[in-house]
Amino acid sequence: MSTQPLPLDGITVVSVEQAVAAPFATRQLADLGARVVKVERPDGGDFARGYDTAARGLASHFVWCNRGKESVAVDLKDPRGRELVGRLVADADVFVQNLAHGAAARLGLDAATLCAAHPRLIAVDVSGYGPDGPYAHRRAYDMLVQCETGLVSVTGTPGQPVKSGIPAADIAAGMYAYTGVLAALVRRGTTGRGGPVEVSLFDSLAEWMGHPLHHGAHGGTPPARTGLAHAVIAPYDAYPTADGSQVLLSVQNDREWRRLAERVLDRPELADDPAFATNAARVAGRAATDAAVAAALGTLSADEAVRRLDAAGIACARLNSVTELVRHPQLAARDRWRPVDSPVGPLPSLLPPVVFPGAPEAPMGRVPALGEHTDTVLGALGVPAPEVRELRAAGVIA
Repeated sequence: MSTQPLPLDGITVVSVEQAVAAPFATRQLADLGARVVKVERPDGGDFARGYDTAARGLASHFVWCNRGKESVAVDLKDPRGRELVGRLVADADVFVQNLAHGAAARLGLDAATLCAAHPRLIAVDVSGYGPDGPYAHRRAYDMLVQCETGLVSVTGTPGQPVKSGIPAADIAAGMYAYTGVLAALVRRGTTGRGGPVEVSLFDSLAEWMGHPLHHGAHGGTPPARTGLAHAVIAPYDAYPTADGSQVLLSVQNDREWRRLAERVLDRPELADDPAFATNAARVAGRAATDAAVAAALGTLSADEAVRRLDAAGIACARLNSVTELVRHPQLAARDRWRPVDSPVGPLPSLLPPVVFPGAPEAPMGRVPALGEHTDTVLGALGVPAPEVRELRAAGVIA
């Protein structure tokens, strides 16, 4: 039984957003109970709507980042459109934008301008490289930022650097924007004032590079790319199994190596063999170490390999595909899937990771069609129906 409201119940967020970083941030706010009004272009809306058609005709990025929002289609280049959005912002607690460098300021929608006019407003500018500096004007797509921050240099195999398989820079910036809003709401609760918040993709991902960054900055050698292997621990890699799967295992100390040798590899003599008995020796002879593990796991199915490793107390994981994640027994056992309504019908989506026992479950609201809530939102602002029809006829709204 729910005894508390969701944390952001009663908070209104207005966003002028596109792609992933800002939409991901505001979706977190919607999941916590905030009302999120998403302002989109009348001619197509958020361009992430057109990335693909994988979600039964809808774009997978858009479905992921935009559930639970109200879509209002307004032309911000038209003064009448800007006036409507200005009225929305005047009643909001939070404003978030990630327009191209300089675009928000030209529209009067940058954080500094809005916070000067509305002292209680929390206004977030999400940018690629920050508001100044030699890179401020550059386009900052996720893969470009992964390259500039060095993430790509430490990801991949010795012969091939690769980008992360998820938009790591966008997600990092979205999460820092989200937590920045929460912190600013706490501050407003004690001071009564909002204020600007700045987050950039570059700064966010540079922070996530903390381990290799500090390792290299203080005289060490930046970590080598080792694929799924660990640079200084062996065995720590993925190994093929007899049924065509792969199982990753990690031996953290020499006691674990003994258990692995005796109870999984069926080669107890390797426990005390000087060529294998210590981690330093196993790393120095990594090829022989990996060959011994691969020979044993190659005779087992993935299920049997995991069963034996678990029984021996060895950390392990299946190298799952995305399809296998969808069917993952842990998600099923914890009832993590919910249907989310959309213009093409219900779509399965995961509950947000943060759970508030005693509060209602995250609302998991509908993925909106472009302009689905324009009339409702403008009506709530007091815009008369004839004016709404006139604005639509003029192309100011959709």
